[in-house]
Amino acid sequence: MVSRLEYYIDERAVKVWKIMAFLINSFLVFTYGIIWVLFEGIRQPLLIQVGIFGVLCTIFIFTVFVLPKLRRQRWRYAVYAQEIDLHHGVFVTKKTLIPMVRVQHVDVRQGPIMRHYGLASVDITTAATTHVIPAVAYEEAERLRNQLSNLARVATEDV
Repeated sequence: MVSRLEYYIDERAVKVWKIMAFLINSFLVFTYGIIWVLFEGIRQPLLIQVGIFGVLCTIFIFTVFVLPKLRRQRWRYAVYAQEIDLHHGVFVTKKTLIPMVRVQHVDVRQGPIMRHYGLASVDITTAATTHVIPAVAYEEAERLRNQLSNLARVATEDV
């Protein structure tokens, strides 16, 4: 019997996801402002303008302050000799088992914000798709990449 050892996303992921959501939402609000200024002559009713602004504010608050914490709480993964088990999803839970024999290559990826916080994503590529384990500590990502690469190599040699 194989013991179940699950890992969670690094807690610094919440900060990174908040910053990214803030930047994206700021861009959306800025774009809405530009469109509103350019097409002011159309004159939408005040109720519609307030409604759109309210929706933007609600989306901003949810994606910056609520969603990152929920995403981290719901993301977990486990690595076994024969498979990788991924569980994630806030509203819709997705559970994925990736057989080691299907793993073609494993990459570690960092953007500037993740690099600043010492985080990285692990991309696991199979013939069908790429699976991502987001926001793990960089050292853990490198260790995970090497472990998965070795396990995939052994799994394909055994076939």
